[in-house]
Amino acid sequence: MQALGVVRKMSIEPDDGLKYFLNLNREKGPLLNECFGRQLRIHWTGSIFCIKCGKRIKKSFGQGFCYDHFRSAPEAAPCIVKPELCEAHLGKGRDVEWEEAHHNKPHFVYLAQTSSIKVGVTRDTQIPTRWLDQGAQRAVNIAKVPYRRLAGELEVELKQYFSDKTDWRLMLTNVQDSEDLNEWREAAISFFSSRFQEFSLHDEPIHEFSYPVEEYPGKVNTINLEKDPSFEGKLTGIRGQYLYFNKDRVINLRKYTGYEVGFSC
Repeated sequence: MQALGVVRKMSIEPDDGLKYFLNLNREKGPLLNECFGRQLRIHWTGSIFCIKCGKRIKKSFGQGFCYDHFRSAPEAAPCIVKPELCEAHLGKGRDVEWEEAHHNKPHFVYLAQTSSIKVGVTRDTQIPTRWLDQGAQRAVNIAKVPYRRLAGELEVELKQYFSDKTDWRLMLTNVQDSEDLNEWREAAISFFSSRFQEFSLHDEPIHEFSYPVEEYPGKVNTINLEKDPSFEGKLTGIRGQYLYFNKDRVINLRKYTGYEVGFSC
């Protein structure tokens, strides 16, 4: 396998086991699973391109944008990270048409077990992709609301009881708590204020995921393409948007969104 292009987060297909595809130049690239157990070489050419306009840039902002589009693109708006700020349901936003298509749509609030249990928000069409991107071991939807702002406001309520962040080091070493997600689902719903009770989901199935990782390391060391633009190692697994290599090394491909990178195995 040989490929060269501008990186975006890997595409994941959950059917018949998890299949991971490179996403280069806005297109689904080669199947990375075929490189398991083989030497995979990754080389950053030194070039970075804005994923919105394609302009070559010296530094990226907000996972792949030039500064101008970081400040103006709807994909980089503050409500991406803080959905409680979304105004799509009011016909507002950086790009009203984009907001209508992506944010003025039904959203789920969920609990996911990555290391500890976290709360999160995603559009209904992003299930189970959102959980797989996070490397969740288990996940369950606990509410469905008609638009993004409501999901964000419910998430803010629940952040009194749950984290909204993944401890990526614990996730990558597969350190898991033993808490029962069914019990936490009911506990979380009991924390809903009265305005959200009508949106609660008591009977959603718990989704479980098994990732193609040869053996989980006791610790992880991250590969930094800025410091070491050429890297080679045996590919031993994938979880979330991370690739595992021998000698406890990992790389977060999503971190290099917009970077022009070559892959060969």
